[in-house]
Amino acid sequence: MLSKDNALEIIDVSKCYQVFDSPVRRLKQFIVPNIERRLGKVPRVYHEEFWALQDISFNLPKGETLGVVGRNGSGKSTLLQIIAGTLSPTQGTVNIQGRVAALLELGAGFNGDFTGRENVYLNGALLGLTKEEIDSKLDDILSFADIGHFINTPVKTYSSGMMVRLAFAVQAQIDPEVLIVDEALAVGDAKFQAKCFARLKQLKNNGTSILFVSHATEQIITHCDKAILLNDGSIVDNGAPKDIVNQYLDLLFGKSSSANTKRIKEDIHLKSASKIEKDQTERFNETQEVEPLVILKEHGFETRNNYNSNEFRWGDRAAEILDFSLVQGKNVYPFSVSGNNNLKFKFLVEFKLTIFRPIFGFAVKTKDGVTIYNTNTNILEAPFIEVGEEGKSYTVNIELPMRLFQGDYFISIGLASYNTSGEVVPHDRRYDSIHITVEPTTDFLGLVNLEASINCE
Repeated sequence: MLSKDNALEIIDVSKCYQVFDSPVRRLKQFIVPNIERRLGKVPRVYHEEFWALQDISFNLPKGETLGVVGRNGSGKSTLLQIIAGTLSPTQGTVNIQGRVAALLELGAGFNGDFTGRENVYLNGALLGLTKEEIDSKLDDILSFADIGHFINTPVKTYSSGMMVRLAFAVQAQIDPEVLIVDEALAVGDAKFQAKCFARLKQLKNNGTSILFVSHATEQIITHCDKAILLNDGSIVDNGAPKDIVNQYLDLLFGKSSSANTKRIKEDIHLKSASKIEKDQTERFNETQEVEPLVILKEHGFETRNNYNSNEFRWGDRAAEILDFSLVQGKNVYPFSVSGNNNLKFKFLVEFKLTIFRPIFGFAVKTKDGVTIYNTNTNILEAPFIEVGEEGKSYTVNIELPMRLFQGDYFISIGLASYNTSGEVVPHDRRYDSIHITVEPTTDFLGLVNLEASINCE
């Protein structure tokens, strides 16, 4: 029975497909087992089973947004189609409270020969709306889609951007209890995407539950309350979007095996932002004698005051980031930093193997995981090591203006290179490994001080 607090409950859902080597075996599967059953024999099987989903369970509370991430082929689209009702699960139960609207494949639910206006009525009817209800919402739908006179032309002449405009306008203007968005916004322009996210926020505030699928990790972090990670048809983990995105990136770029990925939750204890803040507050209350000169040392990283013990670290460790120093003015590893002076970092890097043209990068994120700044030596075309020789250590220097609003921020750093196929090979990535607190300021509001000037003539 569906809980009154949930709009959607998925209970042990699995989906199996029968895979045949040839049409002949498909025909045999249709005929032979029935005959064998009548003869009292054990029926033979002429197909292999492919489980696209296995034992999927989760709840979506009312008024919340759940992000779904995973590599291509992980089962995301299959799961969404089952929830939308266009596929039936092999096993398990899907409980939904209210109307479900879904933006799945581009153009799904549209008749290419119908005009845009006719497809509005077709989609509305499929969603259970009467003609009178669609009439009352038509002006809002057309205004949101904003495709002008093309609304009266067949949709088969539409561009992908026009198609998604109309589809989103229909689905988002009917006020569904559950809205499913599967990568549909990726084809829209920036202005339309902003418009869509504003509408999603409005729907959420009105009590709509949203299931949001995107490969854009920043969107998952920014717009979702929770997230789940799918891999090989199973849920690897669920929790805070920032933590799930870190695991997804490890799965995507770390080239972890399925078995290793499923052990991430056991191997790495990830905590929420509030728990991180508590841990860091306790750490910062400890006193440490300030040294005018910091000597970087092997495995010193974890001993430093600003180190975040809940970092997410991954890579093949062909090269490692072993230690760091943090200086602002005369303060070494300061408990809090001023927004008016530059921060100076030093990182000790050791190469376990010889690596050609290594790339060093870093990012600054809010405690919610939103990236404020991200760059690397390749983007900056900065002078760096051409060859990281096996057994040698190097020091990387970074100077960073701190023009940030007061609050807690996390520094992520990484060392990578390209292989012969042009793919990025992560060697040591330490996400959210350094925690800094920016002191209060009265100069501006927002996140970043752009140092604007205002005058009147």
